[in-house]
Amino acid sequence: MHRTLWNTLAAAALVGLAGLSGCSKPGDDGTSGTGGAAPGDDAASYTFGVIAKSQSNPVFQAARTGAFDAAKAIEEEHGVKVNIRWETPSDEDAQAQAQRIGQLTAASVDGITVSCTDAALLTPAINDAVDAGVEVVCFDSDAPDSKRFAYYGIDDVEAGREVMRQLAEAMGGTGVVAILAGNQAAPNLQARVRGVVEEAENFPDISIGYTFYHPETAADAANKVQQEQQANPDITGWAMVGGWPLFTTNALDGVHEVAKVVSVDHLAEELQYVRDGQVQALIGQDCYGWGYETVMMLFDKVHNGESPEQVINTFDLQIVNQENVEDYADIWKKWVPNG
Repeated sequence: MHRTLWNTLAAAALVGLAGLSGCSKPGDDGTSGTGGAAPGDDAASYTFGVIAKSQSNPVFQAARTGAFDAAKAIEEEHGVKVNIRWETPSDEDAQAQAQRIGQLTAASVDGITVSCTDAALLTPAINDAVDAGVEVVCFDSDAPDSKRFAYYGIDDVEAGREVMRQLAEAMGGTGVVAILAGNQAAPNLQARVRGVVEEAENFPDISIGYTFYHPETAADAANKVQQEQQANPDITGWAMVGGWPLFTTNALDGVHEVAKVVSVDHLAEELQYVRDGQVQALIGQDCYGWGYETVMMLFDKVHNGESPEQVINTFDLQIVNQENVEDYADIWKKWVPNG
């Protein structure tokens, strides 16, 4: 299914943003729908749960916007009411996510879309939901061994490889790299780290000296980078498989002066680091599509009985640098209008 391509997401966002003022705010349940209608019944209504990793990470607010925009687009196009229940924990907590899946299943929602903090822990909850008749799709971070019917997100290994390619170019092909790796239990981050390590083998004068795991908050990540740079002055490049420290200001004080930095994600806060020359490149993700595309997948599944042509659905990587950074500035005003 190809409902929204990367280069049309901004237009899709504009269609739906006017309806956001009436949507439940982060942490609210939203309104329950009736569900249970026959496929293709335009009088049906559905309720879908959306469970991101955390509300403290702004990339997931873009997913929230996308989910509500998809619900509005479905109602406008098909006359079918779709209710979104935003059930995301405040901070990363796989057990809390599993509990939310169980609660949504008990409430007889029609579908759930989830970004898995810990795939092993969430797989039983996902399987229980599917066994109870709830359709499940994953975004951003997959549970590949579960009964979910599809995944939408980045090609994580390729993203890691691209981070390393961009970083190697910025470093002039030589130096010591530290990987900022986030949550060690997250399968998507593990795959990105693997991509960084594999791609580094193509640069004989570059070595992976360190891999650092940490809580996925801006403050924790920024502190980790600054502490490790000071403790390990041989680091001349940072491969960040998530942009956590760049979600705050002054995160690279004492770092950018001595090391090159390339990161996944391209939030508005991160763009300023590119403008200032402190970050050499960002690898952008379709954070809005995490919500928009997976809600559309759920609708097609429960309303029309249709699954995507392929289980794994990815998008093209977007490379942000000083030459094109302004092209990406406005998109976050659409993806997170109140951010």
